[in-house]
Amino acid sequence: MKNRFKPVRVFAVVSGKGGVGKTNVAVNLGVSLIEQGQRVALLDADMGLGNVDVLLGLKPRFNLSHVLEGKRTLDEIIVTAPGGLQIIPASSGIQSMSELSPMEQAAVIRAFGEVKQEIDVLIVDTAAGIAGGVVNFAKACQEVIVVVCDEPTSLTDAYALIKVLNRDHGLYRFQILPNRVKNTEQGFELFTKLCRVSDQYMDVTLNFLGSIPEDESLRKSVRKQRAVVQAFPRSDSAQAFKDLAGKTSSWPLADSAGGKLEFFIERMVNSNRMVSEALA
Repeated sequence: MKNRFKPVRVFAVVSGKGGVGKTNVAVNLGVSLIEQGQRVALLDADMGLGNVDVLLGLKPRFNLSHVLEGKRTLDEIIVTAPGGLQIIPASSGIQSMSELSPMEQAAVIRAFGEVKQEIDVLIVDTAAGIAGGVVNFAKACQEVIVVVCDEPTSLTDAYALIKVLNRDHGLYRFQILPNRVKNTEQGFELFTKLCRVSDQYMDVTLNFLGSIPEDESLRKSVRKQRAVVQAFPRSDSAQAFKDLAGKTSSWPLADSAGGKLEFFIERMVNSNRMVSEALA
């Protein structure tokens, strides 16, 4: 039976390089939104090195490959993390969406269309870099959150990712989130550096989302395999994530059709199809 989802906010969390805390951002944003009354699902879309389950101490038995094989429904593979975050595991030996056959692509779309849980927000934790899978997930989402840190390679690679998404795929609006900074001033300085280069060479809009401070509580929470907003709710980083969740809650909803989960997957599949045809 067809689900009756209301419009869903769909965010991609991306980064130009690995090691900037992207997955931690995705997890803590999701938990913070739940604490503010939202129903949230997190799709682990790093097909090669997904680690959302590790970060939260989960051991999912099934993943999206079992849905493609017809062995499980999407509802059956969803794992509920402490706090109510719905995790969609999709990282163990799963082909890139661009490598799926038309029948497999249709199966994924149908699976998302039949999921029973109603959600308000879908967060997509992509792989790092500019691989095709990252690009296609980003294109399918309504908002793209770019996580950067105070390293030259992080800024350079974030710029490269934004350039590819803008020049080759028509994305023009990006939400910039400096992570692991000393204070808000340093975070805004990183944002300014990125703007300075992008304004010179690209026609894009970069929005400053605030920043996440370097925090010993965040490192401790990783060792505990818990979200910092749960393990240390009064910490500086936890408060920053709660502020971030409040900002994303003000972003507009999609229209009544485009916001449904199956339409998110359909946009992603169509994006892959266009790329494949262009390369043929």
